[in-house]
Amino acid sequence: MAEGKLISPDLDFVKKIVNSGGESLKKCYQCATCSVVCNMTPDDKPFPRKEMIQAQWGLKDKLFANPDIWLCHQCSDCTAFCPRGAKPGEVLGAIRKLSIEHYSFPRFLGRMVGDPKFLIFLLAIPVVLFGIIAPIVAQMIPPQYLEGSTPGNLFQAMTSTEPIVYAERFMPVPIIDTIFGLSALFAAFGFFLGITRYWKDLAGANGKPKGSIFSAGVATITEFLAHKKFKKCDVTVDRSQSHLFVFYGFVGLAITTTWAIFYLYGLHRPSPYPLYDPMKILGNASGIGLLLGISWVIGNRRRNAPKAGMGSYYDWLFISVVLTIVVSGLLSELLRLFGIAQLAYPVYFIHLTAIFFLFAYAPFSKMAHMVYRTTALVFAKSTGRDKEIA
Repeated sequence: MAEGKLISPDLDFVKKIVNSGGESLKKCYQCATCSVVCNMTPDDKPFPRKEMIQAQWGLKDKLFANPDIWLCHQCSDCTAFCPRGAKPGEVLGAIRKLSIEHYSFPRFLGRMVGDPKFLIFLLAIPVVLFGIIAPIVAQMIPPQYLEGSTPGNLFQAMTSTEPIVYAERFMPVPIIDTIFGLSALFAAFGFFLGITRYWKDLAGANGKPKGSIFSAGVATITEFLAHKKFKKCDVTVDRSQSHLFVFYGFVGLAITTTWAIFYLYGLHRPSPYPLYDPMKILGNASGIGLLLGISWVIGNRRRNAPKAGMGSYYDWLFISVVLTIVVSGLLSELLRLFGIAQLAYPVYFIHLTAIFFLFAYAPFSKMAHMVYRTTALVFAKSTGRDKEIA
């Protein structure tokens, strides 16, 4: 007779899952409907049934070291067909959120980003940074290094009768670049430490990859570019199109930002740039695409809520930040063109704050899905776990 295995439930972890958006967890009675209807699960050890029972028992280590929680794209087919309303998709979403928190560095930021009671504090950091500290620093910089700019605080910029030039009247570009550059380094360092720990746990629990990691990485990136996995969703079939708009909107804006940096530091061409400039055209097109995409995401969530659920605070925080960035960015341009300084500078201030929030807290927010899911998919393909690997 095989020996039994002693299982020690982690009840605190179960409570965390429930409080993180998986409140329906205890409704699951292991009928396996979720695994049957899932179009993404491998034939061998299919998900999400096993993850549901592991979550009910609070087997945190098994769940965090399991790449399957990331192979799930939360199509919500399982949630729609669950006879008990256990919403496996929402439960796995909560587990992914807790996984990000677990691997975060520093970990307390991971907890704070996922908890609504810390939102004001997290917002206060960029508000103080751009509203108080940066203007004071700008006043201390010798004029010759600001190329004719006369920066002031937000109130001074709003009451100025000069033409609206954000980099000259409010926030010099070198200061913005320094702040965002440091926040990007902070985020990159956090991602590096988190992914390093995550990969170690994956290999320790599932065995080291035997296939080519490079080939697995190329296959994963190819899937992302076409959103191939998302197209397998039945209940929320529109997710592939809406996510493509969001994804390529971000890609276009990233290219635009790099292009603008080349203009400023390579060609020494200060902003603002004319609307017919190719870089400006790409930026505006990408911004509009991102706006359409994130609006589509919101519409899909509202329309599919009866079957798939509305999502958690964690989901809506990311959606809200992206929406704030794109709306404030487009409004900043329009208000500058119309010369409405009283509104232009506050909107631009909101834009800077939202961008900082998105990227400085990226390793702790839902934006980290892109990095952790990529890592899990590469690992799964390199170990043969992903059923579509060649």
